[in-house]
Amino acid sequence: MAVGLAAILGAAVVHARPGRPVFKADIELVNVAVTITDGRSRFVTDLAEPDFEVLEDGKVQDLTLFTHDRLPLSLSILLDTSQSMNLKLRDAQAAAVRFVGTLGPDDEAQVIQFNERARIIQDFTGDQARLETVIKGTRASGSTALYNAVYIALKDLKARRRAEELRRSAIVVLSDGEDTASLVSDDQVLELARTSGISVYGISLRPNLPLAASLNHDVGLPRYFFGALTRETGGQAHFLQGIAQLAGVYDQVAEELRSQYNLGYFSSNAARDGRWRSIQVRVRARPQLQVRHRTGYFAPRR
Repeated sequence: MAVGLAAILGAAVVHARPGRPVFKADIELVNVAVTITDGRSRFVTDLAEPDFEVLEDGKVQDLTLFTHDRLPLSLSILLDTSQSMNLKLRDAQAAAVRFVGTLGPDDEAQVIQFNERARIIQDFTGDQARLETVIKGTRASGSTALYNAVYIALKDLKARRRAEELRRSAIVVLSDGEDTASLVSDDQVLELARTSGISVYGISLRPNLPLAASLNHDVGLPRYFFGALTRETGGQAHFLQGIAQLAGVYDQVAEELRSQYNLGYFSSNAARDGRWRSIQVRVRARPQLQVRHRTGYFAPRR
């Protein structure tokens, strides 16, 4: 699940707690987080390794890594603090604090607020009390640099993934409108997302507009940007009708991150040509299940 460059992990386990694989960083393992749901959008958690088939550019790959254990999480929480959030910010803060409360003892999170500029107001920490304090301290003002905020979060998490321990990385971004102040474009953000291998979950407090309206055509509209970003990275976009739905969506994202399968393989294509390679994950015996993951990755270059 997610888009982007293969995680640079190693071939041999050097030490690990139960369920916590650790790898040397010398061989490229293509790491894919996979979300499985049934026809009622319930997470499916009873699958085993033989149930999965992974294809790269249409060719079946041999799985090297399979785990359904809850991996440690590195999470980037992005909060829109532009002026338009003024009347909604207290509820957004409460929902984000509740979300932080779902983190486990080995998880870490950072908080990025964005209005006319994007700022990391809390670097990665496992201290939930500290995270809650900075979230409650945010104030609304200014315009909306949504693209800048997502770009910064992708850069930070991509750099952090170079650590040896296998972790799950995700960005959860809340906004109530379109971008009005960023220095980077939506295309630049989408390109970085495709190379990062990081799941992005977009939560919009602006209703999902009909396609005809979105073709009006500001690509900053939530339908386009959040839809493309989450589809490429294997995350999910949520378009809410009101702030009251927010806590439930954060709960759903937290449950999804706890329910994912982690698959890894060494590509049968040895070419180091930097080209895009598509990934498809199938569930052999239950094709009716919905499978969500990143769409592919760029091969390493020589």
